[in-house]
Amino acid sequence: MKHEHCAVVLDLSANGVGIIRSLSKKGIKVYAFDTERAYKIGRSRLATCDICPNPLTQENELLTLLINLSQSIGKKPVLYAGSDDYIVFISKNRKELSKYFLFLLPDHSLIEEVLDKEKAYELALKHNIASPKTYIVENEDHFEEAIANLDFPCILKPVLGHEFRKNINKKAILINDLDQLKADYQTYREYGKLLIQEIIPGDDNCFYKVATFYDDNMKLMALFSLQKNHQFPAEFGTGAHIISKRVPELFDICLPFFEEIGLKGIGMAEFKKDPRDGVYKFIEINPRFWLTHSLTEPSGINFVYMYYLYLTKQNPEPIFYQIDGVKWIYLVRYYLTFLQKRKRKEMSFIDFYKGFQGKKEFALFSWNDPMPFIRSTCSHLVNAWKQQRKE
Repeated sequence: MKHEHCAVVLDLSANGVGIIRSLSKKGIKVYAFDTERAYKIGRSRLATCDICPNPLTQENELLTLLINLSQSIGKKPVLYAGSDDYIVFISKNRKELSKYFLFLLPDHSLIEEVLDKEKAYELALKHNIASPKTYIVENEDHFEEAIANLDFPCILKPVLGHEFRKNINKKAILINDLDQLKADYQTYREYGKLLIQEIIPGDDNCFYKVATFYDDNMKLMALFSLQKNHQFPAEFGTGAHIISKRVPELFDICLPFFEEIGLKGIGMAEFKKDPRDGVYKFIEINPRFWLTHSLTEPSGINFVYMYYLYLTKQNPEPIFYQIDGVKWIYLVRYYLTFLQKRKRKEMSFIDFYKGFQGKKEFALFSWNDPMPFIRSTCSHLVNAWKQQRKE
């Protein structure tokens, strides 16, 4: 295979670092960028890393930086995005960026739709995808309707999660009773539109994800699924301990759905299996590389490299077979989740230890590129200590 085109990665979280490492193994030159705080933690020795303007507040400056970079390189680089902010930025500026970079995204209208929780749930319902009971509260009548139809506890979620988390670093807020709902709704509504949603019962291992890679013509190039074992924070968080697992029932749900809406490029949908009725309930869609994508490589389907090969016109063969049972571990988050669950007597040290057995991929830990792991671990532990002091 030819690797004449370099790659540009926008994101230096564990997601972006995973992309960098996958490409560097193939000998591909990588440039990586993120805003200052993320850059300080995630910069990798395997890429040329630097600080970039904020994609939300400095759009023109970021566009200029990327165009100048591409012009200095020569051949169009392959462009990767590891967060919603960057995928929205690329999509909004796709006409100009496509002159200088290689990338594949669905229509901008679809990206806006799936990143908006309200529109995403409406889209799922339109296509007969089972979803949790969800209420958008825009006035007093909507609030009363939600109260009348929801049981407590429930959750309060931002409609635009990637914007909400710039102010409040939470995916969702657990609501235990009506008084808390009224108080927290007033507190958090200033940071963006909110929805109220029922809690689907079940442990972390009831969460599943399906990931796809469709080409320009909506031909399926890659297919992968996984199951969560643990997430961080333990109640409502992102993956901390994941395992590759083929889930054919979810393929039957997702593939027709993705094809009907035209989710070309990289896409991922998350579901939670409801133990009350055994039905997979829709949680969200991401039109980009997702946090745990580095699990695909040891599981036999290298999404990052396939994307590169396709965009550089090297005609990769579709891959649908995956190796099951491979674990993905975000070490510091797995440890902090263990501490939380041990307090509640939901997890023992033996359970924690067994989580390391078998074939595994670490989110950040690497002897070949240790600093992102060290800096991220220190940051997580300091934040956990500060949170404990508040409590």
